[in-house]
Amino acid sequence: MPSLLLASSSPRRAALLSEGGFEFEIESPRVAEKFSTTLTLRELTLWNAIRKGMAIAKTRPDAVVLAADTLVALDNRIIGKPSDLSEAARMLQRLSGRTHEVCSAVAIYLQTSGRSAVFHESSRVHFHPLSNSAIENYLAKVGPLDKAGAYAAQGSGAEIIAKIEGSFTNVVGLPMEKTVAELAKFGIRPKSV
Repeated sequence: MPSLLLASSSPRRAALLSEGGFEFEIESPRVAEKFSTTLTLRELTLWNAIRKGMAIAKTRPDAVVLAADTLVALDNRIIGKPSDLSEAARMLQRLSGRTHEVCSAVAIYLQTSGRSAVFHESSRVHFHPLSNSAIENYLAKVGPLDKAGAYAAQGSGAEIIAKIEGSFTNVVGLPMEKTVAELAKFGIRPKSV
């Protein structure tokens, strides 16, 4: 049976797989994430996930490689990861009291058999209205610089998120409902839960 390889440096994706009972290795792809205003949210996440997965699948053709990319969009404008805390605060101010979309794309490869699966998941996230002090308090608790939209749904997420429509794990960074079903098609199943 092939082994599972997570092509991501995201601790959140690793935690979701571990909590789901999967055994896996981690190898971070050396691929710069693309950011483009000419692509849709879905197209851009798919593009990034495919590139990350293919980069690792070439070096580990005998493993089932799982790659993902997650981005946020407000009013069809893509919001990536903030470059500093000031930009993170501005992002949260824009999202305050509004509803935005979170899209994760997943690419799974088994190079030796030539098999692959690519899919995406979208969720709608409703934010509470946030004061400047609420934003400052939140950013003091969460490292926002590696997170699309400068926030995390897990942990202190309830302080800023009023409601999530769709997959919670998608907002965290890996839509587990679809991912588990697709991995099973490659012979990868949880060892324990």
